[in-house]
Amino acid sequence: MPTTNKRRAKTPSPGSVSVKRYDGKSVRRPEAIAFLMRQHREVEGLFDRFENAEQKDEKAELVDEICLALAVHAKIEEELFYPGAEAAIEDPDLVDEAFVEHATAKDLIAQLEGMTPDDHFYEAKVKVLGEYIAHHVKEEETELFSQAIRAKMELSDLGRALELRSQQLKAELGDPGSKGAKSKIKAHASAGAHV
Repeated sequence: MPTTNKRRAKTPSPGSVSVKRYDGKSVRRPEAIAFLMRQHREVEGLFDRFENAEQKDEKAELVDEICLALAVHAKIEEELFYPGAEAAIEDPDLVDEAFVEHATAKDLIAQLEGMTPDDHFYEAKVKVLGEYIAHHVKEEETELFSQAIRAKMELSDLGRALELRSQQLKAELGDPGSKGAKSKIKAHASAGAHV
């Protein structure tokens, strides 16, 4: 009689949700990590839309959205996720590297906030920022997040806190296209840009 190699379905752990990874595969992750990964996918989508945009005003709007999304994401990770991860994971240097990577991204964001699509290097800076963020996301999702899960960090309550803080920051910074939003986003990007 032939044997079949059936995999036993894993029972999802409480507080975990399905989310797409950087490579497009769906995985189950605790709420906090799933929330951060959803933000990663949203930013990737904005960079894709920028790459396909043809009109300068559309590109400028997308860069405003990218800068806001990245400013909010970096802030919530730095305030809420990284401190607990640094204390819990086996390689806390990963958190130091993440802070340095955020500082570099914030520097590019601050530069872009003072530019228009007509400026020299505008498109190049957006492309480099996108590539840099893709690298950062891959490291977070393959190394930092995995260690946080293995360390059994409390990630369910943290997921709700990340979401709430994200909403607060978006309300504080305002619509990315509004007049005062650019200066607020630039100020957030500049804060802590140099580690």
